[in-house]
Amino acid sequence: MTALNQSGKLASTVTWEVREGQVDAAVAIIDRFLPLARQEPGMELLTVQRDNADPAKFLFYEIYASSAVFEAHQQTPHFRTMILEQAIPLLKHRERRMFTTM
Repeated sequence: MTALNQSGKLASTVTWEVREGQVDAAVAIIDRFLPLARQEPGMELLTVQRDNADPAKFLFYEIYASSAVFEAHQQTPHFRTMILEQAIPLLKHRERRMFTTM
């Protein structure tokens, strides 16, 4: 296995639990959001998984080149509109964990 220099990058996991009856709307938002967020400078990885046992639960895994890139991500129009304004009201629970790569 070849080692990559990933030291010092910022990684994030975000879990969503969507309110009953709102899953299709949340999926539609994710589908529109992903291509825009993946084009951001310094966004190295953005992937979303859906829970096999509970389709209302999602796991986002993100890697940013730096904390400044993460801060810029949160100020983009697509994050502010699609995530903060449209998606969050659909959620029963949301949790974010931040990590620094080793």
